[in-house]
Amino acid sequence: MTVNQASFRHAGPRELAVALQDARHYTLALFEALAAAGYDDAARVPRLPIVNPPLWELGHTAWFAEWFVLRGALDSRPGAASGHSLLARGDDWFDSGTVPHAARWTLDLPPPGAVKTYCHEVLDRILDRLAHEADDDLALYPYRLALAHEDMHGEAFLYSLQTLQSRGAPAPAPAPAGALAPRAQSTAAGSAGDIAFPGGSFMRGGDQSRGFVFDNERNAALVKVAPFAIDAGLVSTAAYLDFVHDGGYERSQYWTEAGRAWLMTQERSAPRYWAREGEDWYTVRFGRPVALDLAEPVRHVNLYEAQAWCAWAGRRLPTEDEWEYAAGSNQPGFAWGQLWEWTASAFLPFAGFEADRYRDYSAPWFGTRQTLRGASFATPARLRSPHFRNFFTPERDDIFAGFRSCAF
Repeated sequence: MTVNQASFRHAGPRELAVALQDARHYTLALFEALAAAGYDDAARVPRLPIVNPPLWELGHTAWFAEWFVLRGALDSRPGAASGHSLLARGDDWFDSGTVPHAARWTLDLPPPGAVKTYCHEVLDRILDRLAHEADDDLALYPYRLALAHEDMHGEAFLYSLQTLQSRGAPAPAPAPAGALAPRAQSTAAGSAGDIAFPGGSFMRGGDQSRGFVFDNERNAALVKVAPFAIDAGLVSTAAYLDFVHDGGYERSQYWTEAGRAWLMTQERSAPRYWAREGEDWYTVRFGRPVALDLAEPVRHVNLYEAQAWCAWAGRRLPTEDEWEYAAGSNQPGFAWGQLWEWTASAFLPFAGFEADRYRDYSAPWFGTRQTLRGASFATPARLRSPHFRNFFTPERDDIFAGFRSCAF
């Protein structure tokens, strides 16, 4: 597998400087879109477990970068950073490890203008320091970590805009001139038939001798995969609509036990955001109704819905090893990058796992989340990698996720 030179994992100081500015510009644009709908005031933000108050999330992204870069933290535990935050109570307000989710609505945060000033000051100081760093993996680790963290929160901001049905969401913009170039990805919509793979061994996790590696991707290991056949593309809206029309949500035999339990808590006969007027279906995207595009991959479905469709279709979800094998095969027909893809694999540590500096990134979630692979349209090109392991609880359908299937 060839190394993606556009990836943040191998970015040098100059590329990182441009990318960090790009990420912060996008974060602020997303915040402004939420603020325009009144969501800069936590009192107006619904207390949902799947969103954060936007002002808290904005401050948290800057605080995280300050903690690991400017304050030189080698750990995410309280007291592991040197010195004090630029904000007198920054640690009390924005440390996600010590501020419970529910408490983020009741914090006496500074006004939005002050938090944005803090964001600018942190970035300016980071860029000053970065200008004097060597092009060395150890030296650049905290900058790469801060960039990846902000890019992930950027995507979270965007699905919060969808959840809150806010209009005016800024589209994920291409990187500006001089930034990390986007990685070429196929974007063919829907499944285009199976691709048969002969199986064999591959190095899961790729080359980990240099560059940035997330802790849950370690340790690279030679893994065997049996022969399998997998969809070339994601399951389309048209294919999923057939399942809906066939009463898939009412036929319990297609749902796992956990899926049936989830259905009992819902009034659901189609994916989240779908609605029907007569014989016509539409969906809601960022507060605006739009007709279903039958050719595009089905979007905003959770693990249980993906499993049920597969049972109905006589198919199965791929394991994450199969997915990574296929994505790294250089098979031109294997299209990925439109939506995160549910896999059949629980989010578990690989052999020899050790938590990295950001100790709460992976370890607390093993065994309670499901692994997704790939990337979505909202994922910056620099973050995309066939090795990246995303993870969410099975019921999450607010994220930009779909799925593909394998033959039995």
